[in-house]
Amino acid sequence: MDYSKLDGLIPAVIQDAESSEVLMVGFMNEQALADTRRTGYATFFSRTRGALWTKGETSGNKLQVMEILVDCDEDTVLLKVKRLGSGNVCHTGERSCFYRRLP
Repeated sequence: MDYSKLDGLIPAVIQDAESSEVLMVGFMNEQALADTRRTGYATFFSRTRGALWTKGETSGNKLQVMEILVDCDEDTVLLKVKRLGSGNVCHTGERSCFYRRLP
């Protein structure tokens, strides 16, 4: 993976493995991707907190990784996931982070 373009981070697009709905976009550093692969649950790097976090560690709405795909430039990953818990992925309580239309 090429972590050089975004100061050690790569975008991670999160997609529902069953419906193909795009649920969120997060960022991963090398450790977050390694933890995701090791545990089978989506782990990200929080740019705000400067720390790793596993999706659902407080809400229970975990993302079980079914498949990881890498783009042609090896600088972005696509995680196909199974939603656990209530299934709501967005921190606002919405199913997906992409619930608003741009006017």
